[in-house]
Amino acid sequence: MYTINCKGALIDLSVPKVMGIINVTPDSFYDGGKTQALSQIVAQAEKMISHGAAFLDIGGYSSRPGAADVSEEEELKRVVVAVEAIRREFPKTIISVDTFRSSVAKQAVAAGASIVNDISGGTLDDNMFATVAQLGVPYILMHMRGTPQNMTEKANYNTVTTEVVYELAVRIAEAKAAGINDIIADPGFGFAKTREHGFELLQHLEHFKLLETPLLIGISRKSMIYKTLDVDVQQALNGTTALHSIALLKGASILRVHDVKEAVQCVALVSEVLNSQ
Repeated sequence: MYTINCKGALIDLSVPKVMGIINVTPDSFYDGGKTQALSQIVAQAEKMISHGAAFLDIGGYSSRPGAADVSEEEELKRVVVAVEAIRREFPKTIISVDTFRSSVAKQAVAAGASIVNDISGGTLDDNMFATVAQLGVPYILMHMRGTPQNMTEKANYNTVTTEVVYELAVRIAEAKAAGINDIIADPGFGFAKTREHGFELLQHLEHFKLLETPLLIGISRKSMIYKTLDVDVQQALNGTTALHSIALLKGASILRVHDVKEAVQCVALVSEVLNSQ
């Protein structure tokens, strides 16, 4: 089982944990614009903490397919004040910063974040690995090809699970060589992946154990759910919970979610099933 060190707080992942998503953006695919004012950010953080979130993931750059680029200055302005506000109100809460820019990671950690969550796995900023190693915080290394602006064009695989595992393994080895100690792998559902790729990855999720890292799964309310069910994103919670159950049974250590209460309940029930064997 895995333990990660978040600025001296040791987090045991033998029981899976839930990470709540707080997007401080105007255009994220599900919650864009809902948490831009500091009062909204703090209220959402309080709700997620009360529902059992072990981590809060703060993002100031929408990475939905085709999203507009955001300047570094704008991302910093959005993220740092949010991290500071949550840290001030909830000092014991472990905050993750969702960014692919090393400068944003550095300033967010200085403001109180304890984890860096990089959708690009270090491919969009050559300084990211060295920066995270210097900061000494856990690093979520996600698989993506290209950028949020062009990733849909790069969803070409012969065997998606094999290729994603291999590409993650290469990046993990490079991150370790740079001095990063705690690495969490994320297959990157929806990032340079079709809907069909997503279900194939979920079917073979146990193969990611080869990476010998904790596994974070981010499928909350994504298009692979609502398009399959022919509903809109607002109606995708039930489908999200169904797929979360499968991910947990296949070895997920962290669920990154919009709906914390339901995910925490899912973890509790699946843990009971696994512990009864």
